[in-house]
Amino acid sequence: MRAPEAEVASPCIDVCRMDAASAYCEGCRRSLEEIAGWSAYSAAQKRAVLAQLPARKARP
Repeated sequence: MRAPEAEVASPCIDVCRMDAASAYCEGCRRSLEEIAGWSAYSAAQKRAVLAQLPARKARP
């Protein structure tokens, strides 16, 4: 029997504004698709998104 996957926390910081130039949220740097799908994503999918956020935050 497999152990259930540990929940992966949302990176939301309650600054919910989309940047028109980048198409990412100004707070968490996720796309609308990523934000909308977050609750349905597997833990692996969530970790994949989280891995991309530092590079997105580094871009102006």
